[in-house]
Amino acid sequence: MKSNYLLILFLFLSSFGFAQGYDIGGVVKEAGSGLPIPGVNVQVKNSTMGTSTDMDGRFSIKGVATDATLVFTYIGFKNREFKVVASNSALSISLEEDSKVLDEVVVIGYGTQKRREVTGAVSVVDSKTLEALKPVKIEQALQGTVSGVNVTTTSGAPGAALDIRIRGIATNGENRPTTIIDGYVGELGLLNPNDVESITVLKDAQAAIYGTIGANGIILITTKSGKKNSKAKISYNTYTGFQETSRTLPTLNATEYALLLNESYANGGNPVPFPNVSGLGKGTNWQNEVFSTSVPIINHDISFSGGSDKITYAVSGSHLDQEGIIGGAKSGFLRNTARVSLGADVTDKMKIKTNVIYTYFNRKSLNESGLGSVLFNALNTPSTLSPYDANGDFTKVPTNTGLGIEIINPLAQMANTYNDYNFKKVNGNFGLDYKVFKDFTISSSIGFNTSNSESKSFAKQILYWINPSDKVFDVLRSSVSQSAINDNDYSFDLFGTYTKKVAEDHNITATIGNTIFKQFGNGLFATGFDVPYNSWEFADIALTRGISETVPNSSYNYDERRLSYFARGQYDYKGKYLFSAMIRRDASTKFGPGNKVGYFPSFTAGWVISDEGFFGEDKIINFMKLRGSYGTLGNDQIPNNGYISQLSGEATYVFDDVLVNGLATGQTPNPNLKWEEARKFDVGLDFKLLQNKVSIVADYFIDTRADLLIPFIPVSGINGTAAPGAASPTINAGTVRNSGLEFSIDYKNKFSDNFSMSVGYNVTFLKNEVLEVNNGIGYIEGGAFGVGQLPPSRMEVGKPIGYFFGYQTDGIFQNQAEVAAHPSQLALGAEASPGDLRFVDVNGDGILDSKDRTSIGDPIPAATMGFNLQMNYKNFDFAVYTFASVGNDMVRNYERNLTDVNRLNYVLDRWTGEGSTNSTPRVTTGATGNSTFSSYFVEDASYLRIQNMQLGYSLDPKFSEKAGITKVRLYAGVNNLYTFTKYKGFDPGASNGSPIGGGIDYGFYPIPRTYLLGLNINF
Repeated sequence: MKSNYLLILFLFLSSFGFAQGYDIGGVVKEAGSGLPIPGVNVQVKNSTMGTSTDMDGRFSIKGVATDATLVFTYIGFKNREFKVVASNSALSISLEEDSKVLDEVVVIGYGTQKRREVTGAVSVVDSKTLEALKPVKIEQALQGTVSGVNVTTTSGAPGAALDIRIRGIATNGENRPTTIIDGYVGELGLLNPNDVESITVLKDAQAAIYGTIGANGIILITTKSGKKNSKAKISYNTYTGFQETSRTLPTLNATEYALLLNESYANGGNPVPFPNVSGLGKGTNWQNEVFSTSVPIINHDISFSGGSDKITYAVSGSHLDQEGIIGGAKSGFLRNTARVSLGADVTDKMKIKTNVIYTYFNRKSLNESGLGSVLFNALNTPSTLSPYDANGDFTKVPTNTGLGIEIINPLAQMANTYNDYNFKKVNGNFGLDYKVFKDFTISSSIGFNTSNSESKSFAKQILYWINPSDKVFDVLRSSVSQSAINDNDYSFDLFGTYTKKVAEDHNITATIGNTIFKQFGNGLFATGFDVPYNSWEFADIALTRGISETVPNSSYNYDERRLSYFARGQYDYKGKYLFSAMIRRDASTKFGPGNKVGYFPSFTAGWVISDEGFFGEDKIINFMKLRGSYGTLGNDQIPNNGYISQLSGEATYVFDDVLVNGLATGQTPNPNLKWEEARKFDVGLDFKLLQNKVSIVADYFIDTRADLLIPFIPVSGINGTAAPGAASPTINAGTVRNSGLEFSIDYKNKFSDNFSMSVGYNVTFLKNEVLEVNNGIGYIEGGAFGVGQLPPSRMEVGKPIGYFFGYQTDGIFQNQAEVAAHPSQLALGAEASPGDLRFVDVNGDGILDSKDRTSIGDPIPAATMGFNLQMNYKNFDFAVYTFASVGNDMVRNYERNLTDVNRLNYVLDRWTGEGSTNSTPRVTTGATGNSTFSSYFVEDASYLRIQNMQLGYSLDPKFSEKAGITKVRLYAGVNNLYTFTKYKGFDPGASNGSPIGGGIDYGFYPIPRTYLLGLNINF
């Protein structure tokens, strides 16, 4: 009987133990490198319980029975099952790569492919890289991380646009790639970086499936979504920091300025302006006056995600507030975003999904670049002037022949700048997948973008000198200008995908479908005069009563459409021989009858050499693939209605001796406009070495752009193209070829249980050459230098697009004998004297004139590269990202050609007598040709930039999980830490975005150096 009691007690305890649940957690890593794997699905077998790993590969599940089995699955790795025992509180799970499913699935447009099967030039930036970089704008994450991609700033001001170029500049028209967000056309710069799961860049004919919008490359964005069978996850990320200018230019202090000016006046035969320089001291450093320090930036981001067996969800919101290093709140940027992503398996055959994003931002800006900008005035205003006068008012910069009529006190300029821009946008898509039968699925998606923006700018009545006509920036009559713009587009995609395996070895995937795309919108612009009380508080058109002598109001509307059909066939034999063919038919309203339709075919192929029997079981090379592609893509990104004439211009007519405002023809029409065509060729090799620890990708490419659509080609003035509202026509006017080599190598390894490392390097060599310019004269000019000079940039056959065209210099004249022995330089502005620049007689005809202008520089870098390092030691992580540009030139154009302006301190090494220098000319108030555009103003703008450096610490999960927190990470970082360059200007990597004239520095607002302190918490 006693034994029966013992048996009953044993069975009771056993059943209790069986029912007892345990909290299980741990980390999932790669077997080879030991690096954590985010997004791994962790499922309790035969149960609905499950979760997924976070960015550090960590997971936790509560209430797991001791005899339960955990199943770990992740694409590209072998599934692993692990049986739970009571002692398993902190697991370390290693997943091995699956040789049959190498690496992750890659989005390629209207479908996906396993990476080992990709036959095009495709690069991916994952969420782990985005988290380490912490970009304010998502475009910044592409710089230095993806070969063949170059990102340039147009301004360092908060919210300023960034320009992306994939494999060079191909046209004088639109060069920006198209962004596809979860299947619909979107705007990259408006995304919250924390909402992005991955960025895929299609660089070659792989993008041909997108036809007309793929010529400049495609950027595919996959946003974050919930995971099936995972508990609700809350993630909160925040950082705060301060900004400062990354660079100031060494201008002359007051004493140096006065001494230099005295010398200049004396050399010109004029009385010196500063007979006594003692007591001037250092004077005013105007850059210190306009640049602020400890400028705040703050960001908050929160997301909720999870899913059941049938439904997944992700909801997020973010807030970014950034002030400018110039003007503070007057150049500030505020962005709020909200996103909802839902997916549902309605039935076993039907799945639906939706992703909707709301964006609001407010931006205030100053005059940021060029003649009259804040920095232009800060650099050129004499350091002998004080910011304020004895009454505490802003000092007025004198007007005289030595200072001109445009230089004003930059502090007064900032104080009297008033503008405000508000932007609201809702975009997203709704998609449905229906499996008609086992091998065939129909997919449909509706994508949309709708935005509204309002702007207001106020011109305060003010005199920056004494008399109304003394300064070009004087405002004699106050005014307020307001605008309201509404832009919309929608797309409808319907396509079917058929997938079939034949006889085990043959795999076929066929896709066929069509796309309807429409853009439409309108804009209204108005100006009111005589603002009440001359005040920003009353700056509203409704309150103005002034009458204008010109037409102060305007509006526009537009409607554009594209209808496309596409088909793609993909075939592989044993996953070893790969082939795909694509064709797309596009019809666009941008072109007239006879030219509306374009056909764009492409082909890609690949050979997985490492799968061949002769390759053997090589332990050094684990994977090798040869791939190639060729195809054509179209481009219709040109101004609207270029093929017809419209009454969109302004005109003034006389009827019965009375002036009457009316209409006139606008842009000169070109009924022969046709598709611009990109012909893309690529051949590449992919390797994995040393137990998959080393990955190498190499590509050689040729991208030829024919029938370039170039807007505003100059034509005869008889056509009235200079009239208000009129414009020169858009024509198919040339051919440009970009060719080059891309190479990237990545190494990742786990050296011990405590230490792992990942290193990446990529480099792109690029050659740009113009093959044709069919505009009648053989070249197209662009850009600007100084005041009243010839355009400094050109597009011309045999040269890179936008190369610099000017006079070549050959040192400094040291004495009068050298001047006498040289051809006269009178045609360049004045006869030369000792100490002046010596210009080269390029054609050798003994005469220096415009025929001697030649190639003096190239704004396109010969090579760009990135070097990136990530290390993990115990709970610490460290990352550094760098970018370099080599061989690009830039024109120094931020200095005013006037005698009394301040200068950079390189003029202290000027010519002062024979043998003193052979690089910097003399200073004088007399006439010279030294300011004529020449190689003297062209500098090597090569640079190396430490873009981001970050150090983080993650709290041990065994402590944080007691509070229900799965992850706590603190980090400190610096963005734009330092730029190594010999270039004298603010930013060697800046550009105004124009293909012709893009390398001309008008005084770019520098990108700030930002110090960050951040926190990541997951619940």
